[in-house]
Amino acid sequence: MVEKEQKSRSQLKREMLALQKMGERLVKLSPAQLEKLDLPSELKEAAILAGSLKKHGARRRQLQYIGTLMRRLDPEPIQKALERLDQGKEKEAWAFKQTETWRDRLVGGDDELMEELNRRFPRIDSQQLSQLALSARKEKERERPLKSSRALFKYLRSLLEE
Repeated sequence: MVEKEQKSRSQLKREMLALQKMGERLVKLSPAQLEKLDLPSELKEAAILAGSLKKHGARRRQLQYIGTLMRRLDPEPIQKALERLDQGKEKEAWAFKQTETWRDRLVGGDDELMEELNRRFPRIDSQQLSQLALSARKEKERERPLKSSRALFKYLRSLLEE
């Protein structure tokens, strides 16, 4: 006869706290982000309510309730959904930094980057890109508002999103 291994109270408490932490992450998400996750409606509503609570005690009780709800569910799909959300944020941050770098290099007159972008993005309008870079360079030299620089950034960002 195989005996089922019982978990210690400490292990159960660690698991409970881990679920509560996951619930806290859910509370920090916006209602739109929560809708994208495949969560039971009761858990979504509890997370949205907890996010709106301002009093510490009420918020703490709501987080404990979320932890209770989480114990009834399989936490693995929720954990994976949160990880996918984090990866999306990392990709977005990388794209933003890449676009900034390209813009700064183009404004600085980097012709090699211009050629690289032409090779990498076949649908690029190289004339428009050159004009935006030139205008942004002139604005920077004359210390004027960076209207063309912002337009260049938007154009480069649209290339990355394709």
